[in-house]
Amino acid sequence: MRLPPAAGWTVGALGALGLGAGAAAHIWARHIEIHRYTLREIELRILPPGTRTIRVLHISDIHLLPEQKHKLEFLEHLGMLRPHLVIDTGDNIASAAAVPALAEALEPLLRRPGAFVMGSNDMFEPSPKNPARYLLPDPRPEGMTAPKELTLPTGELARRLSEHGWKDLTNSRASIELGGLEIRLVGVDDPHLERDEMPAPAAVPPPAHGNVLRLGVAHAPYRRVLDSFVADGADLILAGHTHGGQLRLPGIGALVTNCDLPRQQARGLSTWQGVPLHVSAGMGASPYSDYRFLTPPEATLLTLRAPKPASGK
Repeated sequence: MRLPPAAGWTVGALGALGLGAGAAAHIWARHIEIHRYTLREIELRILPPGTRTIRVLHISDIHLLPEQKHKLEFLEHLGMLRPHLVIDTGDNIASAAAVPALAEALEPLLRRPGAFVMGSNDMFEPSPKNPARYLLPDPRPEGMTAPKELTLPTGELARRLSEHGWKDLTNSRASIELGGLEIRLVGVDDPHLERDEMPAPAAVPPPAHGNVLRLGVAHAPYRRVLDSFVADGADLILAGHTHGGQLRLPGIGALVTNCDLPRQQARGLSTWQGVPLHVSAGMGASPYSDYRFLTPPEATLLTLRAPKPASGK
């Protein structure tokens, strides 16, 4: 059936508007928002009573290429925050050439107490992927196994991150003392590649002061890993990997998480079985999908405090 002239014009106009909106969204996501580096700030009262306040900087998913000037400037700016503790939840690089640039930009932070885990993009070079597969319940190809040979200098990256004292939490535990507060950390290798192995409980004596904060650290927040951290007694869990969904829609939020974490928990602070969970949306994206929409690149400064004194005291 032939449409009346006015109706045909309306359909054509709507089509043009749709194409225009799509082009504008692409330009925004690919050329503007991907560079809108943001520092988010969160306060949590999870420290033991009487413990002094500490500031924890959570960084993740930098996906650095050495020519990314604005990203490097943001990393250098983060050093000015002088946090008490830095937690890096992986996917730091997108090429072997990025390791020296990353270490130089992070140098002030690397000299502060910190810890890290690795993500898949710290081990294997990125490659083009069909973005539609991320809409599947499990975006990984059936029967996927990681190659045996790493294609990125993971050992060199780990050495540069740890040379000033950052703890490597690859399937391991560590402890950091911060002015009367013992930070007990447990971490795993990348769950997305199913390299995670929860380390055995540590036989450690109780601290003399009694003030302990337990942190669980992973790159990808798969449910099995979060469950393990909760069972281990974590007071706070930190993860990355999701990019906050990378593409978010108004009223809907994240379309995907690239793991089995519920979409509404793809970014920011939530809880898992009553334990605070912070998922960083991260600072970057794969060079083959270098865009973001309604989830700008970020780092997060978590201010951890003791509970407020009871009323009247």
